[in-house]
Amino acid sequence: MLVRQEALTAKMSIKDLPSSSPLPNANLVLVFGSVRRFNDAKLPAQLKERYPSAQIVGCTTSGEIGPAGVSDDSLQITAIVWDKTLQRVAHVRANNMQSSAETAANLARQLKSDSLRTVLLFSDGLHINGSELLQGFQSVLGDIPIVGGMAGDSAEFVKTLQLLNDSIEEGLVIAIGLYGDNLITASGALGGWKPYGPPRKITRSEKNIVYEMDGKPALPLYRMYIGEQNAKTLPGSGLRFPFAIIEEGKREVEKVRTLLAVDASNNSLTFAGNVEEGETVRLCQTTHDRLVDGAGGAAHLVTGNLESASITQPGLALCVSCVGRKLVMADQIADEIHAVQQILGNQTTLTGFYSYGEFCPRPNTTDSVLHNQTMTIGYLSERL
Repeated sequence: MLVRQEALTAKMSIKDLPSSSPLPNANLVLVFGSVRRFNDAKLPAQLKERYPSAQIVGCTTSGEIGPAGVSDDSLQITAIVWDKTLQRVAHVRANNMQSSAETAANLARQLKSDSLRTVLLFSDGLHINGSELLQGFQSVLGDIPIVGGMAGDSAEFVKTLQLLNDSIEEGLVIAIGLYGDNLITASGALGGWKPYGPPRKITRSEKNIVYEMDGKPALPLYRMYIGEQNAKTLPGSGLRFPFAIIEEGKREVEKVRTLLAVDASNNSLTFAGNVEEGETVRLCQTTHDRLVDGAGGAAHLVTGNLESASITQPGLALCVSCVGRKLVMADQIADEIHAVQQILGNQTTLTGFYSYGEFCPRPNTTDSVLHNQTMTIGYLSERL
C-alpha cells in the first residue's frame, strides 16, 4: 500500500500544483473540499488528468483534515495504490430521507461478497437519514465495518456535493468496498460531550424528526434551553447544543444527535439520525479539553485494536469529525487532529473532513452506527 497526498490552500488552484501528481498510478483517490471548490466544473477532468487510472471519490465538507491540521476552502487529495487489496465502487442517488434504508440496501447488494472486509461510505449531508442508511447496509452486509461520513457545507445547511469520477452532484451515496485478507482495518470513535439540564422523554417523533418532549412542543422547549441569542441563529447554533440519548437506567451517553433543521410551522426538530419515541434525551455541552481528550481516546481505540506490528507500518487514517466540534474549538480545532497524529504516529497518513454525521463502529465492535459530535477514525493498511 502506497499513500501520497497533495493539497490546495484557499488561495491556490490546481494549476499551482506540480505538473505530475505524486502517485499517477493510484487506483483510489479521496478528495475533500469546500462547496466553492466542488462548484468548479473543471475539477473532475483536472483530477482525472492527474490520476488517470483511479476511482476518484469525495465530498464537500465543513472543514478539511490533512497533514497540516484543519483547513477551510482547501482541497485535500489523498492517492492510494493497493498492493493486495481489491476495491469496488458503487453509488446510488437518494430520492428522499424516508427512503434512506432502501437506498442503502440496494447499494450494499452491489458490494456483497464473502471477501468484503470494510466499506468506506460518503453521502449527501442534508437529504439522508444516516441511521436508516446504516441500517439498510447492515440488513444486507451484517457486521461488516463501515466508516465515513455525511458531506458538509461549512454549516450553511444549503447544499452538499459528492464527487465520483467525472461528475459532481448532490444527493449521492457513494460506497467503496475493500476486499481480501491482506487488508488491515481498525476503528475508533469517541466524543467528549457532557449532558446538562433535566432529562426529557421523547413523546412524539417520526424517525429523525422530534415533535414533542414530555408532551410539549419540541422547538419552543429547545429554544428555551439554549437561550434567546442562540435561538435566533438556529439551526446553525444547534451544532453547539446536540442531544445526548441516555440509555434507560444509566447515566452514560449512549449516542449523540446533531440538529440539522427546525420547522416553526409544526415546532419540530430534525436531526441527522433517528431519535425514537420513548428515548430519554438531555442537552449536551463541552469544553476544548474534553473534545481533544475524546479525539485522543478514539486514536487509542484504533491502536488497541491493532497488532503491535501493524501500527508501526505505513497506514491511512480516515478521520471524520463533526462540524459542531469545530464550532466549539474554533481557532484551536487543529488540536484534536494533532492529538490523533501523535498517538497514531507519523507513519500514519491522516485525511478526512468535518461532517454532518459520522459513520463508524461502536467502540471495540463491528456494529457500525451513525455518530454525531464525535471524532471517528477508520484505519487502513495492508499486510507486508
